[in-house]
Amino acid sequence: MAECVVELRNKRGLHARASAKFVTLAAEIDANIEVEKDGAKVCGTSIMGLMMLGAAMGDSIRIVAIGPGAELAVARLTALVESKFGED
Repeated sequence: MAECVVELRNKRGLHARASAKFVTLAAEIDANIEVEKDGAKVCGTSIMGLMMLGAAMGDSIRIVAIGPGAELAVARLTALVESKFGED
């Protein structure tokens, strides 16, 4: 298991495009991924779930991964979030 808390720095937070990028990357890695914000947990491969978190710029999310690719998943997804999803 691996996990990390990361702050959203992009202007729109986890909107549709950012969520799609997150889900696409998460689906490539052999791990079960959950994303948590304020106690609400969603599957890391669900665009709708991620958007329902309502995570905005400045909010923190916890990325949790379990499985053979857990460390890789957390590292790559954290890097994606820290890169502002390639937006700003």
